[in-house]
Amino acid sequence: MVINKYLAEFMGTFVLVFGGSMAILAVLQLGGGEDPAKLIIIGFGFGLALLAGIWAVGHVSGAHFNPAVTLGMLLDGRISISDSIGYWVGQFSGAILASVVVAGASSTEAVAQTMTTYTDQSAAILLETIFAAVFVWVILAVTKRGANHAPAAIALTLVSIHIAAIPFSGGSVNPARSFGPALIAGNLSTVWVYLVFPMVGGAIAWALYRLFPVRAEA
Repeated sequence: MVINKYLAEFMGTFVLVFGGSMAILAVLQLGGGEDPAKLIIIGFGFGLALLAGIWAVGHVSGAHFNPAVTLGMLLDGRISISDSIGYWVGQFSGAILASVVVAGASSTEAVAQTMTTYTDQSAAILLETIFAAVFVWVILAVTKRGANHAPAAIALTLVSIHIAAIPFSGGSVNPARSFGPALIAGNLSTVWVYLVFPMVGGAIAWALYRLFPVRAEA
């Protein structure tokens, strides 16, 4: 059933945002000041949550869990515009529900701590664009090959992006991931950066993928 694909995107995005958000709160709960190891913990929190979602429902929807990924797939002709809309609705809804559950397990104030934030807007725009392009490019390439290691490659790419980008842009590269916590926390003032520029990165990723085409493996 077509609806199953949209539900899979809903559930996969829920797992990604809920797992990653709880990793952030777990690190904050442990305290310890500005420990660089926290970046690694949060990075793996999101990466492993993504991997869990891929393993659970990737066979149903292709495991986008990110509107920028869906845009890249749409531009490459792997998904229709109607399915893309269904995926986007599922992704944003899953992220919102994840933040509602986080609020229920802790508080709205805690959800605010899981938001993606930045100190320099220009740097955030640049980094969200570049890192989203890298992330979507990897996904377009590795899924075209049909490689068995695709889930691990995608998850580890997200881990590396979080470790590198969190101190500067919040390390979103995913409009749904940023919108869910911002909406539930009631602070949408900067969310436009995360809605727009990962999507720009997704389009750039497709252009890079077309520049360096990949042959599907037998």
